[in-house]
Amino acid sequence: MVSRRGFLKGGGLALFGVGLMGGIPAFMAEAAASDKIVAPYKRRKALVCIFQRGAMDGLMAVTPFGDSYLRSARPGLFMSAAASDKNPLIDLDGRWGLHPAMKAFESLYKEGRLGIVHGIGSPNNTRSHFDAQDYMESGTPFNKGTASGWLNRAVGLLGHDAATPFSAVSLTSALPRSLYGDNPSVAISNLQDFAIQLKGNPGAASTAARSFEDLYDQTSPGLLHETGKESFEAMKMLQQADVRNYQPSGGAVYPPTPLGNSLRQVAQLIKMDVGLEVAFTESGGWDTHFNQGTDNGIFARNVTDLSNSIAAFWKDLGAYQDDVTVMTMTEFGRTVHQNGTGGTDHGRASCNFILGNNVAGGKVYGSVPELAVENLEDRRDLPVTTDFRSVFSAVADAHLKIADDKALFPGWDGKKAELMKA
Repeated sequence: MVSRRGFLKGGGLALFGVGLMGGIPAFMAEAAASDKIVAPYKRRKALVCIFQRGAMDGLMAVTPFGDSYLRSARPGLFMSAAASDKNPLIDLDGRWGLHPAMKAFESLYKEGRLGIVHGIGSPNNTRSHFDAQDYMESGTPFNKGTASGWLNRAVGLLGHDAATPFSAVSLTSALPRSLYGDNPSVAISNLQDFAIQLKGNPGAASTAARSFEDLYDQTSPGLLHETGKESFEAMKMLQQADVRNYQPSGGAVYPPTPLGNSLRQVAQLIKMDVGLEVAFTESGGWDTHFNQGTDNGIFARNVTDLSNSIAAFWKDLGAYQDDVTVMTMTEFGRTVHQNGTGGTDHGRASCNFILGNNVAGGKVYGSVPELAVENLEDRRDLPVTTDFRSVFSAVADAHLKIADDKALFPGWDGKKAELMKA
């Protein structure tokens, strides 16, 4: 029989995929069309993770602008915090400057809600996107055979018996590596698509979905049956919420981008009280080998989207802010020196952002040396001085009360980063 990991890996929550491609299977449609009212689950703490795929240049996002070696290494990419510049970096503390396109982060940082960790990365020095993402999402940087992802293990360690189909949700077309594992997780690309289908004719898909329904029936009480129950319970909840006409709170305006749309939907799920505890989404386009740009260009567009999307999400949460922590991650950073095509190549350390009312924000954490060549890893890269697991475990412990580091990150015996409030 197919394992849960194999089933989920094949299509996120494959049942949702069937619904989108060939209509909703009849057994789901019947359940969704029933008069049973699905009661809200208990309001829970939620961790929202955003993976910046492609490897973000941390030295451009948050720049040590007084470092003369960085200035020399990046004659076409270096940005200054000097007020006389046309579009200077946002001076955070006299050493670090936030990219001007991340203006939306400035107030969150100054309010002490946004923390930054610099020099963060994996102890595995691979420069392969695929391998580095796999290691970071599994949480085992020297073991490619780990079956589960760290966020799926986190869901299990939360230990909630009254399972909700929305305990762990990825707003992506397929389940990410982070959520592989034995604990229920779903991948939903668009809440509206499900709501629209459910409000139509639920019986129209019977013929097209008959083979899937048969498979469902035959596996009772097996794995697929269990996963199917989770899926149509989720569908019933979406049917009862007017997700199509959702209006963000507090005047929040999301960018009309994949990331903005995903975070808007995460906010909906949180405010629906469906028991969401772990949410995942992603942002692409960070592999800036060519024409990276400075205050304009590819990188500037990416960080504008990232910061504006997160800031809109935070404003939209309103009274739910105490329940939510947002954390970004990226597989590695970029080279200290720019290359010959106006970009940067695969490097080692980068930086990440953690937002929440229980974050000891308003500070850039981590150890970043003077960027002289003798201080660089392999004489070319920002060295990794903070293991990503020390940050991820600190956030999981402080926000979700998961203190079992050995279960969350097998094989790791490091110390948690001190970036969360006591």
